[in-house]
Amino acid sequence: MIGPARIHVRFSDLDVLGHVNNSIYLSYFEIARVHYFAALLGKNWDWTNNGVILAKNEVEYHKPIVLHDAPFVHVYLDHIGEKSFTLSYEIKVGDALHTTGKSTLVCFDSSKHATIPIDPVMKEALNQLKQGQ
Repeated sequence: MIGPARIHVRFSDLDVLGHVNNSIYLSYFEIARVHYFAALLGKNWDWTNNGVILAKNEVEYHKPIVLHDAPFVHVYLDHIGEKSFTLSYEIKVGDALHTTGKSTLVCFDSSKHATIPIDPVMKEALNQLKQGQ
């Protein structure tokens, strides 16, 4: 099982009300994806030929996050297809749920500028993530 990604809230993440700005949550999701991909695929994965592009994001704000909070992002696999998959996120501070979201990612070969089927190694890793939920 992969531990959640720890987020360090920066002063520059805040809006005028002292809450994390709504646009910053997408960065938090990205930090979590990188954390989970490193654990699932290793740090030497060939992202040029077996990469992903972001097709869709959804965010639901339940409670604000403020400067001295210590949020953690949990990532789950919602759906896996032939060329794309959907990850869901929960951002918690302690046991309290603050934010949920989803991202749809499409596998992409950036050297060919073309979508590709999910690499079998990635598919197996993602399925392990689903089994660990």
